[in-house]
Amino acid sequence: MSSVILSLYFFSGLLHEMLRSAKTGNSKSTWKVLIMDRLTVKIMSYSCKMADITQEGVSLVEDIYRRRQPLPSMDAIYFIQPTKENVIMFLSDMAGKSPLYKKAFVFFSSPISRELVSHIKKDSSVLTRIGALREMNLEYFAIDSQGFITDNERALEELFGDDEDSHKGDACLNVMASRIATVFASLREFPFVRFRAARSLDVTTMTTSRDLIPTKLAARIWDSLTQYKQKIEHFPQTETCELLILDRSIDQIAPVIHEWTYDAMCHDLLNMEGNKYVHEVPGKAGGPPEKKEVLLEEHDPVWLELRHAHIAFASERLHEKMTNFVSKNKAAKIQHGSRDGGELSTRDLQQMVQALPQYSEQIDKLSLHVEIAGKINRIIRESGLRELGQLEQDLVFGDAGMKDVIKFLTTKEDATRENKLRLLMVLAAVFPEKLEGERGLNIMKLARLPQDDMNAVNNMRLLAGASDTKKKSTGAFSLKFDIHKKKRAARKDRTGEEETTWQLSRFYPMIEELIDKLNKGELSKDEYPCMNDPSPSFHGTSQSTPMHHVPAPHSMRSKRTPTWARPRSSDDGYSSDSILRHASSDFKKMGQRIFVFIVGGATRSELRVCHKLTSKLQREVILGSSSLDDPPQFITKLKLLTANELSLDDLQI
Repeated sequence: MSSVILSLYFFSGLLHEMLRSAKTGNSKSTWKVLIMDRLTVKIMSYSCKMADITQEGVSLVEDIYRRRQPLPSMDAIYFIQPTKENVIMFLSDMAGKSPLYKKAFVFFSSPISRELVSHIKKDSSVLTRIGALREMNLEYFAIDSQGFITDNERALEELFGDDEDSHKGDACLNVMASRIATVFASLREFPFVRFRAARSLDVTTMTTSRDLIPTKLAARIWDSLTQYKQKIEHFPQTETCELLILDRSIDQIAPVIHEWTYDAMCHDLLNMEGNKYVHEVPGKAGGPPEKKEVLLEEHDPVWLELRHAHIAFASERLHEKMTNFVSKNKAAKIQHGSRDGGELSTRDLQQMVQALPQYSEQIDKLSLHVEIAGKINRIIRESGLRELGQLEQDLVFGDAGMKDVIKFLTTKEDATRENKLRLLMVLAAVFPEKLEGERGLNIMKLARLPQDDMNAVNNMRLLAGASDTKKKSTGAFSLKFDIHKKKRAARKDRTGEEETTWQLSRFYPMIEELIDKLNKGELSKDEYPCMNDPSPSFHGTSQSTPMHHVPAPHSMRSKRTPTWARPRSSDDGYSSDSILRHASSDFKKMGQRIFVFIVGGATRSELRVCHKLTSKLQREVILGSSSLDDPPQFITKLKLLTANELSLDDLQI
């Protein structure tokens, strides 16, 4: 069973409240059928495995739109969206003299309209066969213990694209707002809704529709929440948490710069599909190697401990764990002693423990991560990634400039196309004028990048609300980057941060600074206004009173028993599950939750920051976004902003 917060709510909320509901009342059926639509199947798949569902008595999972075999002796659980089509299909299943199932327990993923409820009530033959009819308010996708997405994969294209389509944009925002609202409905939280205000460049510049995206989204979420206050039982009537709505324009560097943590490196360098990693294992009976799929997720104690660690630290810890494992069991010691003296490499240790079948269950996870870390370190060495990473960070902190980029491109001709593109995107974020006009064409030639790659660089302007590059000769492109900073450093160095112990760990996403200010009550009310007119106790007269010091109602529904609290180190690969077993249960002492939602895609570095700040601020920080994008996906989406005739599948970097 998953032991994480958002996933835990899904698991206990969906499985216990929904699946177990069919065991109540007059129903004596042991096995049940679970019927879902396309969206709810995806929601369920993010939250639990088929084995979890089977354990709750579900023998069959069906698609509501497919022809199904009648099972009149079994109960059915419907987890569906409250659409007219779904309601018609449900009524068709259960109406008449020969219904498909004995009894139906119906759960809607979001609020159902009165019209559809009336439609259901009209059929008296169906009413007697309904065991439950409830709104679950679950239309978000838990990606992590402190992260969720609304699965609006095309949000960048539909909201920031060059060819603005107001109908598509509005539809995208409506779906996004509805799904975000279900997060608060399911967790019984009522937030202060704050958002990045539209920025006016000067008196002659009109505010663009792109610049109004956070404002529009905040208004739609607020509308849904006010309805929840009236309709949902036990929904808080006063604010219990804070929601900050941002868009991708607040930080254009985070999605493309190399992030040096274990989690980010895995997804950036290993061509993973989601959390799925494919590797080779020895074949059976001495046969050829076989491919095996594993999931890197929070069920894995080694992953849970090391995912947010710097790759260098993760590699060191894995070697320590393997060494300690070998030293602690006698069989391994005997094999160790039979070798010539000298210190063993991590690879030697890995092969040694793999030769001990009685320990295979304990060592599988550890051996897997040793292999992954080794593969990442090889790629870093072979692609010269450290030097590139150093240049990226020096650009961001103002320690390098155009000359350094030209030198790199001239001397490192073997750098990959993707790495050169990402370097130029970082350069564009700090020195936008360097890529305008003739200079932009020259550096493109030097980097030997095709035009569609340079489109990704140029399209960064669309993320900052610049409506057209054909404005003044100075260019809206440069204005949008320089508006917030006069220095040529996009970040300031932080003092006293333990991350800076490791090389290439200076960079931090902008949301870290914003969340910290929000927590302290120092976030500007002008730049980040609040939808619900807050009381003086919220901002304070001097705007210095942090909200988490203000008494307010606790969440009515969520039981806070997180497992992501500060990891306890373990010396071997197996006892890391102490993180799972001994997680702090003293969560009630924490302050009120902070939710941050980023329109246009979030990054793994931003998700990591939310975990870090939860421990630092003693407030649970939850990140939401339209999608979670690794650098290749983000760059592909940027290209689509001015290539509307193409699809995501057509473009690769």
